[in-house]
Amino acid sequence: MGKLAGKVAIVTGGNRGIGKGTARALAREGVNVTLAARDVEALHQTATEIDGTTLVVPTDVSVEADVDNLFTQTMERFGKLDILFNNAGAFDGGPITELSTEEWDRVMGVNLRGPFLCTRAAFRIMKEQGGGRIINIGSISAQRPRMNTTPYSTSKFGLWGFTQAAALEGREHGIVCSCLHPGNVNIERRAASTEQMDQEPMMSCEEIAETAVFMASQPPHVNILEAIMLPVEQLYLGRG
Repeated sequence: MGKLAGKVAIVTGGNRGIGKGTARALAREGVNVTLAARDVEALHQTATEIDGTTLVVPTDVSVEADVDNLFTQTMERFGKLDILFNNAGAFDGGPITELSTEEWDRVMGVNLRGPFLCTRAAFRIMKEQGGGRIINIGSISAQRPRMNTTPYSTSKFGLWGFTQAAALEGREHGIVCSCLHPGNVNIERRAASTEQMDQEPMMSCEEIAETAVFMASQPPHVNILEAIMLPVEQLYLGRG
């Protein structure tokens, strides 16, 4: 049996990329996984690729009713929640003068409103249970922004601040909150891209997932509050 056998996790953005890799890694450790994302077909396909018990709940994390339904269905199916993996993300960019409010709002809705709604729902459950663990996927863009990525970088800076505030608030309830900041990851979008930034050194989703499972596997009194993981050759300090 795996080190997390019998636990229950919700993975947002669980239909592809880091979310999919993490869901598979958690399932290998014996975790029952709820997969949440907007793409219903991709969610069901991912569920067939996971060796373990899964629940599929189509969810837009920026919509309050969807998030409420996600947590209600998880509790009805599994009766508890041990791990929340806030991974769903959106990316838009460009010069500030050319950004539309719709682009800005979409990124903030998924990258900040989503983790807030999911964390709030998780807190309500985990406080009653006496604890749990929440892991947010940030980005090294939270510390070293690229040019023309104002919405994304701003949202990831905000998510790191949110993680710290939630960790402080959750402390007395046994709720542990962490943030994992990946560098370049070879997700599906990048595999088909010809953009220069997508030709840089990459990590695999599986490599990130191993770190996520390591963070989730710590004893209840231990928190890896922040982790930065990036390819050795990727520019970080002084990157353009």
